[in-house]
Amino acid sequence: MLAVAMMTASVSAQKTAVTANKAGDNWYIGINAGVATPMNKFDFGGTKYGFMKGVSPEFGFRLGKNLTTVFGLALDVNAYFLNKSDSKSMFGSKTFINATDFDILSTWNLSNAFAGYKGEPCAFEVIALVGGGYSRAWAEKQGGINAKAAIDFAFNLGAAKQWQLFIEPGVVLGQPYPQYANPFRKNVYDGTGSKKWNGAFSLKAGINYKFGTSNGTHNFKVEELRDPAEIDALNAKINELRSDVDAKNGQLNAANATINDLKKKLADCEARPTTAAVVEKKETVLQPMVIFRQGKSTIDAAQYASIEMVAKYMKNHPEAKVLVKGYASPEGKAELNQKLSEKRAEVVANALIKRYKIAKDRITTKGYGATSEVSEENDFNRVAMFVDTTK
Repeated sequence: MLAVAMMTASVSAQKTAVTANKAGDNWYIGINAGVATPMNKFDFGGTKYGFMKGVSPEFGFRLGKNLTTVFGLALDVNAYFLNKSDSKSMFGSKTFINATDFDILSTWNLSNAFAGYKGEPCAFEVIALVGGGYSRAWAEKQGGINAKAAIDFAFNLGAAKQWQLFIEPGVVLGQPYPQYANPFRKNVYDGTGSKKWNGAFSLKAGINYKFGTSNGTHNFKVEELRDPAEIDALNAKINELRSDVDAKNGQLNAANATINDLKKKLADCEARPTTAAVVEKKETVLQPMVIFRQGKSTIDAAQYASIEMVAKYMKNHPEAKVLVKGYASPEGKAELNQKLSEKRAEVVANALIKRYKIAKDRITTKGYGATSEVSEENDFNRVAMFVDTTK
């Protein structure tokens, strides 16, 4: 009934989700020392024993794991030593180690069970230990099962509360009488017919070290749960961003299609016969042309190849002079197209002068406004052309 009640309290205390609950988390190791005394009076070998008579020093080792913030399991090993002041221990043995206990204990953190776990251990905690195991008297070479109950008054220390100091009063029922025969039976002492349980009371102090956990601490940590409304808002924002990405992808695909179309037209243009259309009579039109984007007068990087060909021609023919003609496609207002054609001629001339070091007096420019005579395609009417004016 106690176990059921404590398990219910454990589940209630764990309504808040915690981290660091893996198999390798929340292990601890510790040592303890104190004294143990018989709980019953008895006479053995002419020596009387009883509470605080025949007190034995005790040393223990503990290895445990906290399975939840309330419930855990621990392996508890204790050794009881000779009391030299009486020349006998409380078990009437003269061996250095009189007896040992090997116990499996369930641990119940009462502070967490009833006050809840706030994200880290409290500075002070009360922990109940209940379980049982096996007791052995080494002098008599006899042993038997036992039951153990104790209370830890624990203090959690350290920056990460990884150290735990505790004071532990406890009892071990079935702690063997000197004969160590069936420790749970009621023994008859001194022929009086009085029947009593074998047992010992102990009081000890100890220290536990809690190993590091997967959450970066040495203890359980409260999970930071988000509000459902906040989660819904975040999901809505994610969906909105996904829609934006889909729209941008559509725009990007359209832009790529336009680029591919322009590349095809440019390739078709470059593949045309070398004879260029003659816009004016008695003019020698050089083959290269500089193509501009709609409404732009800046030179794309790919178009410098055409300008370089003209520059090479002029360097090979020092007497040659060139007229740079600028054109615009028919779209838009005539006044704007005229200025745009003049600007296109000027930027090409400046490239010949500044980039390719052609003398300024060998180059003239003129803007012809909008035209549809250079090509049937408007894309190829946005050009700058070169005319050899030497003759």
